[in-house]
Amino acid sequence: MTLLSTQAFVSGNFSALTKVFSEAGFQVHLPLEGVLQINAPAATDSVRLRLMISVGVHGDETAPIEVMAQLLNELAQTPDQLAVDLLVAVGNSAAIASAKRFIDIDLNRLFVPDRQQFNDSREAARADQLMAVARDFFAGYTHKWHLDLHTAIRASRYATFAIIPGKADQALLDWLGRAAVEAVVCNPQPSVTFSSYTSQHLGAVSCTAELGRIGELGKNDLSQFEPVRLALSALLRTGDIAPVSGQTQPLLFRVAQELIKHSEDFSLTFDGSTENFTEFAPHTLIATDGNLSYTVGEQPEYVLFPNPGVRIGLRAGLLVVRV
Repeated sequence: MTLLSTQAFVSGNFSALTKVFSEAGFQVHLPLEGVLQINAPAATDSVRLRLMISVGVHGDETAPIEVMAQLLNELAQTPDQLAVDLLVAVGNSAAIASAKRFIDIDLNRLFVPDRQQFNDSREAARADQLMAVARDFFAGYTHKWHLDLHTAIRASRYATFAIIPGKADQALLDWLGRAAVEAVVCNPQPSVTFSSYTSQHLGAVSCTAELGRIGELGKNDLSQFEPVRLALSALLRTGDIAPVSGQTQPLLFRVAQELIKHSEDFSLTFDGSTENFTEFAPHTLIATDGNLSYTVGEQPEYVLFPNPGVRIGLRAGLLVVRV
């Protein structure tokens, strides 16, 4: 029985789920359009994980939306099995409905409390709302995770990978291995992404997980996302973050450089078809921006998310090194 269609999920129509989980004794809230919160009636921080899962922060990254709609439908059949306090957030419903990455500006570049630019965009208002609801959800708790689920625009040497703000948490690494994530990049520098905000400002164990390639809503091959669906299902039903026997650990990388676009003169030295995790030899010129040059350091570096078309002031790519 399908209680929640994908379209209802995108539009934030959680009425059927609200009824099911309320009748099962949970506290159910709709704190914001496109956001569903389900709490145990008497949860204690020492026992129960506070888990936030966000999808659709980019409107064209649709497979995680379908996976979460499927998981919520499955969970609604046995609602008493929910073992975490759960917050599910649909990031940019307008962009999803328009089949666009964003409406005015990339939402995942706006999660900054004291943001100085782009405040007149629709995405800036949504970022402010999402930061507030995350802050309220996590306030007063220490056992808290945020999984921001994405898919990538370009091909990648590793089909699935994750960006972890700050230092890698071993329990999160174990869970990512359980979800068959192949590589993890630790970024020690504060960033403007949703997962960086919840990590840096709210103390959550957070990551941005890239789970495959973008696809049209309703037409994704969900069999490619089965490992992460199973890992999420186990997490929701047991709160279990322990590794399973025989699973592999992701390869570890660390951010070495951020490529910031300072002017319209910014350009990369390689073409737009370059895959994520493409390796560049030491001292290779990567990008120029007027008199500024970005060059590989003393060891090989691998490129992530190269995009010279971003607005001035935003990140145009990352260079990472193996740990």
